[in-house]
Amino acid sequence: MPDALIVGATGMVGRAVIAHFGATPLTVLARRPVDGLAPHHKDVIAPPEDWADIIAAERPTVLISCLGTTIRRAGSQAAFRAVDHDLVLAAAEGARAGGTRHMIAVSSVGASAKSGNFYLRTKGETERDLITLGFDRLDLIRPGLLRGDRPGPPRLGEGLATIAAPLADALLHGSFRRYRSISVVHVAAAIVALAAEGGSGVHIHENDAIRALAD
Repeated sequence: MPDALIVGATGMVGRAVIAHFGATPLTVLARRPVDGLAPHHKDVIAPPEDWADIIAAERPTVLISCLGTTIRRAGSQAAFRAVDHDLVLAAAEGARAGGTRHMIAVSSVGASAKSGNFYLRTKGETERDLITLGFDRLDLIRPGLLRGDRPGPPRLGEGLATIAAPLADALLHGSFRRYRSISVVHVAAAIVALAAEGGSGVHIHENDAIRALAD
């Protein structure tokens, strides 16, 4: 497994990725300590404005971004964009400055820079801007509704959607399969598998591809 660094480690996906790395050392960069982090991982605590310089100095082979919030939690569209676009790009730029060749970023199904939906447009613009940085390999993960134990206060809308997910998933076929819900365990397993991949190019992974990687 190449030397990897993760940002967004305190969220549901980030925690699952750390768990799937198992005994393989991982550099974890966060604004606050990650509970239960194993001693073989390197824990780096710093304010987000310092992350780009820290990542450049760490020089990871692979940068994994699980950064993401919600407009409700962030408090405004501007604050949401500051995390889901600006901070992701800053981390990526730091990685490129340090010579990182491979990045894996969690995005969203339906992401498009041309979307009329602010959330999906921001995700799409982030993907677009990551591509322009010129990583040798860029893997964009586009899961649907994530199922799993999410840290922090419960989100009513997501809770209701999760309850309805089995029925909704059964109705989604063909090109709509990518909108099916997916376990965070599958997403994390796919990310860890991709971290060991070689090759080059931009690769977009949606529901079925994520599940295949996880298996």
